[in-house]
Amino acid sequence: MKNPPTAGFWLSGPFLESWVFRSHNENHPKNSPKRARKMLEEIIKARKDKIEAIRERGADPYPATVRRSISIEDVIKGFSPIMKSGKKVWISGRVVSLRDQGKLIFAVVDDGTARLQVFISKKILKEFDDFRSSVDLGDFIEVGGPLMKTKKGEKSIEARSARVIVKSILPIPTDFYGVTDAETRFRKRYLELITEPEVRDLFRRKSVFWSTFRSELLSAGFLEVETPVLEATPGGAEAEPFITHYNALDTDFFLRISLEISLKKLLVGGFPKVFEIGRIFRNEGIDAEHLQDYTQLEFYWAYADYEDLMKFIEKTYKKVVKATCGSYITTYKGTKIDWSKKWPRVEYYDIFKKKTGLDLEKASTSDLIEKAKEAGLKVDHSLGRGRLIDLLFKKFARTGMVQPCFLVNPPIEIEPLAKRSAAAPHKVERFQVVACGSELGKGFSEANDPIDERERFEDQMRLREKGDAEAQMLDEDFLEALEYGMPPAAGFGISERLFALLMDKPVRETVFFPSMKRKAGSSPSDEEDKAVDKK
Repeated sequence: MKNPPTAGFWLSGPFLESWVFRSHNENHPKNSPKRARKMLEEIIKARKDKIEAIRERGADPYPATVRRSISIEDVIKGFSPIMKSGKKVWISGRVVSLRDQGKLIFAVVDDGTARLQVFISKKILKEFDDFRSSVDLGDFIEVGGPLMKTKKGEKSIEARSARVIVKSILPIPTDFYGVTDAETRFRKRYLELITEPEVRDLFRRKSVFWSTFRSELLSAGFLEVETPVLEATPGGAEAEPFITHYNALDTDFFLRISLEISLKKLLVGGFPKVFEIGRIFRNEGIDAEHLQDYTQLEFYWAYADYEDLMKFIEKTYKKVVKATCGSYITTYKGTKIDWSKKWPRVEYYDIFKKKTGLDLEKASTSDLIEKAKEAGLKVDHSLGRGRLIDLLFKKFARTGMVQPCFLVNPPIEIEPLAKRSAAAPHKVERFQVVACGSELGKGFSEANDPIDERERFEDQMRLREKGDAEAQMLDEDFLEALEYGMPPAAGFGISERLFALLMDKPVRETVFFPSMKRKAGSSPSDEEDKAVDKK
């Protein structure tokens, strides 16, 4: 795919258009913006002229109905028997490669399932001249004819009928040049999807990832539900929310930072097993593992505890990894990750002491602050004990946890919604799935004592008053629901970060259209906006 164009071709046709595409990008090292802009205007005019010429011939460059008897994927799968039968088939798709040799045209068509070469001969196609004068790289075409192989053995369709069914006006990049600039890739992901089939495959894998989780939960008797995105009080996580104004109610609402609170209310209402896969929104920084809006799965299971969860999660994760990746072995930054083995349990207090030298049974908040400062971590008066412990753990311990494991039984200060351990009340019955030095899911036995929960919320509110914007808000509505009684339950949450790490990519690479920042004074549609993430 990446062989350079032959000499003489690149100064005309699709190669010229691809050069214009590259040059129009201000980040390209050989940019010539003024020259490229003028040439782009000429290309657009030429294509619009072709649209008028098609209409003058009585044809429609954008017909509502097209002929398509088979997908290209099915053509490839059944190529030999279909070719032997001599049966005429109809395909439609986008032209992603175009070679005009005068009386012969070779085009490659992509219909979203696969690619196939189209052999177009002046001797065979009656409308050859009209078609040749109309078609450009990036157009959608309809082709009918028998299957054949070229002298080089290339699987092809011989065009007995061909027409343009969507006339593109803007030039697309060729397979050779592709879309390499990160800003263009994120803002105009559709261009990368046109030229890079492997990127399309990545997003198909993402669909398999979520559908496997869904099917496992459904088969285990969970009910899929939908809960509100707008909340009067954001809860279920420690994160800074986005705020929006609801005009009809003349009230400010928050975009949810978690799915947790609403789903727990459904347990109160009598549903024993519920889950939701939905978008959540956190007004925090962007890096390789974080986005402001992303997809999360959460499920809640009445009459179960975190021990039941760990058994279910290990089994489910392994199925998801195998379905998504085709193997239990994945690679992350050059290291093989084996998901198939029994996942060990790592005690939070033990590894914290081993990696930091501090015993959480004895260490004071002053000890934690001193250690954080020694490590160069940013410390201010708003940080409570739980936040300090979490920062130190991430700095000293988590990065070294590469193979899948369960991190269990952390201190109560870092998880205000988890149930206290009966054996050690200063700990909570919580686990995290940790691999690749990152948290890849979290579950716990749910706190359902309304008096204890209120006290913990009040502790969080004191942290907010000190300036911790991510501390949880006291949610009176949720506490009232708990006062009616929520059954003993376990809950679990996982975001699309797991998928990104399975693909060994930053999470921004695994979403179609990540958020972008525009230049001051520009419009939202400004072509020259810069990506927020410079990492």
